Amino acid sequence: MKRPLPLVLFALGACGASATAEPPPVDSYRIVREYPHDPTAFTQGLLFLDGKLYESTGLNRQSTVREVRLEDGKVLRSVSIPPQYFGEGLVNWGPDLLSLTWTDGIGFRWNRADFKPKGQFRYTGEGWGLTQDGKNIIMSDGTSQLRFFDPATMQERRRIAVTYQGQPVERLNELEWVKGEIFANVWMDRRIARIDPETGAVKGWIDLSQLAVENATGDPDAVLNGIAYDSRGDRLFVTGKNWAKLYEIDIVPKARE
Repeated sequence: MKRPLPLVLFALGACGASATAEPPPVDSYRIVREYPHDPTAFTQGLLFLDGKLYESTGLNRQSTVREVRLEDGKVLRSVSIPPQYFGEGLVNWGPDLLSLTWTDGIGFRWNRADFKPKGQFRYTGEGWGLTQDGKNIIMSDGTSQLRFFDPATMQERRRIAVTYQGQPVERLNELEWVKGEIFANVWMDRRIARIDPETGAVKGWIDLSQLAVENATGDPDAVLNGIAYDSRGDRLFVTGKNWAKLYEIDIVPKARE
């Protein structure tokens, strides 16, 4: 997501798992519709709420929080994050939007109606992705941990360790709450992890390798990142950093033998 690393798929193997345990399914996808996406947007956070698409972008001196028109990708309004900060994840809470910074331990509250700043909050460690479950703000920090915060005070309540067949899943990135599960991008991986929010166990994967290949630009940082769920319309959207397209997809379950 941030530091220059070779473009590889992380081997989230089953080392140490029971030989008799059935591995979580790796599902595929079907494209429902394609939408234009700003190819200059270094996408960090993505959410769909009340018919509107919101996005946060990163990089120093380029980080923004914006409202984007889904149909044509036009940026309807935008606010710049102070230039010394590298913007990260984004989530809604009540009338607010909350956004993170990568290494500065500072988050921002914005009025969703007009994007005016409402305050700041602090946290330890790095900030990567955000989502919420109706009771907690949930944050990733680039490790295998997900942290749950009180939305009013942003004091940490608890955390879970995310594992796949008993092994930690590192570099958890952009997050989305989908039907009682946490969907997570894993930086530099072409799959989305479906995480049990109580145990941290990965319940399955969604393999988006073909989308990643089709949107490859030669830039190793232009990776899959950005998940938004329209709970009213039951629509799932995905995109990537500096991708020219955003996709509405259906999950296609793996066929059982």
